[in-house]
Amino acid sequence: MRPLMSLLAVIAAAFLTTPVISCAATPEPAPAAVSPDPLPLTLPAPKAGRTRPLVVVLADNAGSETTDFTIPYGVLKDSGVADVVSVSTRPGVVQLMMALKITADRTLETFDAANPAGADIVIVPAMMDGKDPAMLAWLRAQYAKGAVIVSICEGARVVARTGLLDGHAATSHWSSLKGLAKAYPAATWVRDLRYVQSGRMISTTGVTASIPVSLALIEAIAGRPAARAEADRLGVADWSPVHRTADFQVKGRDYATGLGAMAAVWNHQRVEAPLTNGMDEVTLALRADAWSRTFHGKVVSTATDGQPVRSRHGLLITPDAAPRRGSLVLAAADAPAGPALNTALADIGRRYGPRTRRLAALGLEYPLR
Repeated sequence: MRPLMSLLAVIAAAFLTTPVISCAATPEPAPAAVSPDPLPLTLPAPKAGRTRPLVVVLADNAGSETTDFTIPYGVLKDSGVADVVSVSTRPGVVQLMMALKITADRTLETFDAANPAGADIVIVPAMMDGKDPAMLAWLRAQYAKGAVIVSICEGARVVARTGLLDGHAATSHWSSLKGLAKAYPAATWVRDLRYVQSGRMISTTGVTASIPVSLALIEAIAGRPAARAEADRLGVADWSPVHRTADFQVKGRDYATGLGAMAAVWNHQRVEAPLTNGMDEVTLALRADAWSRTFHGKVVSTATDGQPVRSRHGLLITPDAAPRRGSLVLAAADAPAGPALNTALADIGRRYGPRTRRLAALGLEYPLR
């Protein structure tokens, strides 16, 4: 029985971004008592002395979700409408989940020393642990200094631990809403919106909601034409909050698909994501994240010389290993992000079948077309 439960826990981790099991087919959050603010998103003016917002994308060295972290960083940097800095809880490498290792620009300590007035916007991805007392205190301090806090996916769980979501409407990954409503009843957990604003708190549904909320932030900062231009560069048609939570449910065959894939160890494959200087970090993250959710193998980032690379927008990425003959090698990360994700899921379906494609999409909370 224990091996079976262990396998179920691993499968649950593909739907959640922290190791919490949710077996409910359609989780129900607490009844709405606090209404989200009207859309589109609204943001305060940048702090005194700034011509544009200072945005922190936060990472916990103990583990932060790949796409939740990388997409806001890459999209907002590419737009040019904000000053964007990556910040980790401590010095050293940050292990992203489900794949990739990065080194942030600053730590909490060095960011505070350089920016005593604090950030204008703090983006919080899902985190493997997310309980670091210093990080939680730092988030409270940033909010007290006037920052807007944006949680991506299960980053809402991290923010909820600070108490900052009390009295606010919020959302999160489809599979965690019921558990969050039980653990943090002082917040109102909302379904059927891809992103939600309540005062200076903004939250999103699962993983791939990081794309529309990043575009919505660009629109709030610089207007719709700027957001439209960035959406066109990404190959994304729409960034509205329209969403159907009920479309995402774990069914018995999903567990069977995951268990079958994990049990077939003789068919497991090493999937390589080659790293090159100047590569698109957004496309890289989406592909690596999608392929990591198939249960048919492990995604490793590779570089022939073993040296870290700088992505298109300056993110320092450390390779896991050197290339190895016989691996499945992902295409270079040079395609627009939107089509690249659809292509990755289509490739997963062709290689492993439609049920595995569905499993990956469920974890990403991405509607299949």
